[in-house]
Amino acid sequence: MSTSSPPVTIRDPATLPSIAYKFFGQLARMINAGQSRSIVLSGNIYDLYFDGQQYVPIVPFLTTKTKVSGIIQVVYELNGPIRISDEDRAKLRNAWAAWKTGTRPDSLPIKEVVGDGSQIELRRREFDQYIRDAIGNATQALEFLRQLTICSRSVLSENLLILIEGADMLLPAGDGDVSRLNDTQQRRISIVTDWFGDPAFFTGRDTVCLIAESRSLIHPRVSRLPQVLSIEIPAPDTEVRKHFIQWTENSLSKTPNIQSPTAASANEWLAPATAGLSLHALRQLLVGASYSGQQVQKQDVFAQVEQFIQAQLGEDVIEFKKPEHSLEQVMGFRKLKEFLKEYFIPRLRLPDDRALPGAAVAGPIGSGKTFIFEAVAAELDMPVMVLKNIRSQWFGQTDVIFERLRRVLEALEKVVIFVDEADTQFGGVGEGAHETERRLTGKIQAMMSDPRLRGRVIWLLMTARIHLLSPDIRRPGRVGDLIIPILDPDGEDRREFIDWMIKPTGLSTPELVQWLDQEGLEKDFSSAAYAALRSQLKASPPKDKAALEFVIKDFITPAIGPTRRYQTLQALVNCTRRSLLPDPSVTDEERAQWEQEIRQLELQGIR
Repeated sequence: MSTSSPPVTIRDPATLPSIAYKFFGQLARMINAGQSRSIVLSGNIYDLYFDGQQYVPIVPFLTTKTKVSGIIQVVYELNGPIRISDEDRAKLRNAWAAWKTGTRPDSLPIKEVVGDGSQIELRRREFDQYIRDAIGNATQALEFLRQLTICSRSVLSENLLILIEGADMLLPAGDGDVSRLNDTQQRRISIVTDWFGDPAFFTGRDTVCLIAESRSLIHPRVSRLPQVLSIEIPAPDTEVRKHFIQWTENSLSKTPNIQSPTAASANEWLAPATAGLSLHALRQLLVGASYSGQQVQKQDVFAQVEQFIQAQLGEDVIEFKKPEHSLEQVMGFRKLKEFLKEYFIPRLRLPDDRALPGAAVAGPIGSGKTFIFEAVAAELDMPVMVLKNIRSQWFGQTDVIFERLRRVLEALEKVVIFVDEADTQFGGVGEGAHETERRLTGKIQAMMSDPRLRGRVIWLLMTARIHLLSPDIRRPGRVGDLIIPILDPDGEDRREFIDWMIKPTGLSTPELVQWLDQEGLEKDFSSAAYAALRSQLKASPPKDKAALEFVIKDFITPAIGPTRRYQTLQALVNCTRRSLLPDPSVTDEERAQWEQEIRQLELQGIR
């Protein structure tokens, strides 16, 4: 558990000011106002927090910050003891004895002298026994803590603050069906449900904080109680990372034979560049550089960020991509490239609500969508995160993965989210969709239009089936601000592709290009088909023009024409810019003809 992690030893605690954590302020207000007496703390719970003296895990941070008169702190962790300070333990021990014997705590000394002192001592030993039995017996520990709050309401003047770590393991969500849990787990859920649902508790003065990475990992019988509120602990922002870097620098500078991990110039870029890292990961980077006698390098930072984020989310969920090709290396698409350079990329680089949230890129399979927009990502010079599969086969894990992704995105300064085959990644929200899929798609949609992420997170969704992408994702304010069609090359773009395709043979001439454009190649020839034929010509170069013509005529594209036509029509009718259509002066009648052709293809079973 997090409490077993040793805190970083500080050398000079007075050199830096403290940090005002928003989540702690929210927790304090919630407790002081009595808004809730059962609170779930979730999110970045495994990191370090500055308590005014040193960086410590979340539970020591909370116990330090809430150590005020009138509050008795009780900490319980799975398979560990119930921890109470010696002074407070004595108060609780006497309060337990007084409650069990029907005596006021201040009357215990008198009753011990003139009454039956053995009963009082028996109840004190009973309290000690319950504390010991809690080790390794979570069910008994929860029941004992519940009774402590009853005792507190009856005889204590102080308020209890109970911190329970590993709530997701104590009260596991499983698949949401309580009948599938074992008897012990069912008993724990029953105890906590009765505890939090007791009007005397939720209108009382004692507070219980359940600590888990995600609220969705706690059984819904508990987590969905209306009186249970949640507080999300975010990943460290730039100011927190800057504070930690300075604090670590001060600490390490007083260690003999240790070099400073950062130069003065590095302090300006290091905190923003480490966006996405936890303080644990940032400390590893700083300490490693110090002991090696070298200062932190930018390439080391980027590698650490990518490695950490991928470890958090899983290699099957995301990967980082570093596209090497630029728009100059993209054949054809002249009008599109002009649009991308003069409008699209400048809009993405804006830092505020003037920025586009992203774009959906539609077009038939093999049209070059991914290649073109990988080049766009390279031009932007931003981290490119490829979303591979956000769904999990395990109940509740999809929500956890999403929450981790959201924390990462909120921490990063600027990032491109690249989603290929977006129609399969994001499902629908209709009645036919699974509950988890509806919830996931709804959360993704909300994140796309979140004003806090506008100008920081860019969504590039590639799909050959734009019509299968949720209408809520395609609406304005999300990627529906801009839906770009990528169609098969035509006109001058087609001739440029043909010249590029046959150039490796050394036989390219204007006449040959013209013949191939007019007669030698079918009209609906995709970018992928040009690339495949070029590869064949490079592997086995024809000796003369006749041999070249034979190879080209021998090349037959797969029988997917109707499907590609259907996808092309969907890209055209969903396009949100007239200037990106093959003919910007297209009329409403022509658009209606596209939709009629779509319906005719659907009647043939083409989707």
